[in-house]
Amino acid sequence: MIGAGRRVPVYAHGAPVDMRKSFDTLGALVREHIKHDVLDGALYVFVGKDRRRAKVLYWDGTGLCVLAKRLEKGRFAAPWEKKTPLVQWTTSELALFLEGSELVGRVALSPPVWTPAERRVAFR
Repeated sequence: MIGAGRRVPVYAHGAPVDMRKSFDTLGALVREHIKHDVLDGALYVFVGKDRRRAKVLYWDGTGLCVLAKRLEKGRFAAPWEKKTPLVQWTTSELALFLEGSELVGRVALSPPVWTPAERRVAFR
């Protein structure tokens, strides 16, 4: 992703979207359905009903950007399979999704977040 660091949150819309939508309409979906501010710097993923097209909406600091991708073979994973209105991914999972991986959203691809309280002493 252009200018996206590893700590950028990624949210996938949990329902199919008409891929004719552009900046303003996708931004309205973020505000109304996802209940987030589109200018917060997160990446928002939308997938068409046929799962051959996907769009990513994000604010780069100076304006809204829309990345669109159409797969020639295969289909994108369906974020709505979990029956939730919003699915959160890591940027690594987003990269796999955009490459057409079928595992995104079905299998936990990222390890759980590590906190110091979970640290175990390996050597005594």
